[in-house]
Amino acid sequence: MSPALEVKEVSKIYGKGENKVAAVDSVSLALNQREVLLIMGPSGSGKTTLLSMMGCILRPTSGEVLIAGKLVSMLSEDKLPDIRKHYLGFVFQSFNLFPSLTAVENVELVLRLKGCNKENLKAQAMGLLDRVGLVKRAHLYPMDLSGGEKQRTAFARALAGDPPLILADEPTANLDSKTGRDVLMLLRALAEESAKAIAIVSHDPKAEELAHRVVFLEDGRLKA
Repeated sequence: MSPALEVKEVSKIYGKGENKVAAVDSVSLALNQREVLLIMGPSGSGKTTLLSMMGCILRPTSGEVLIAGKLVSMLSEDKLPDIRKHYLGFVFQSFNLFPSLTAVENVELVLRLKGCNKENLKAQAMGLLDRVGLVKRAHLYPMDLSGGEKQRTAFARALAGDPPLILADEPTANLDSKTGRDVLMLLRALAEESAKAIAIVSHDPKAEELAHRVVFLEDGRLKA
């Protein structure tokens, strides 16, 4: 069986000549189903750039990105949104919720954008919020939610359309210690119980305890 996601010798180069900088330099790794992969490293090490290439947000300067065994890094720009829509769910450090929409409406919006069944969008959204333990707060606006509740809403939104891959960039950075651990436990449960492949970029040492595998990035390269 192919890995859920694989990068082969990917690099991202910015600038030219003497000003050339390798944000990511010849990185190869695989992410498997039912696995939480943690990518750690100091600030500026290329973690978010690598995650963005894994998620088809950035195109690598060289190397390959494969999703479910299919080469996606060479696809034209007009085909990449479909790859992101069908295969990927994203969780961001700053939550990225729409402040004028309730928690359930934030999830409904993504379901609509992903082309899910329009006849029962609210029921689908409520089901996703129930999976992350937030159904009782579904009708509150982001300003009325705690940091942990906002992040759980973001997870529910990432699960819209049932993507096989979840990519999370510093998902505990704005959370207190207990809430951060709860969020990490939720990610591990999603991987094991819902057969998701999950990659996390984080500085949080608690993430090491809950990840199935940890890799370290420094100066754009994987450390042994």
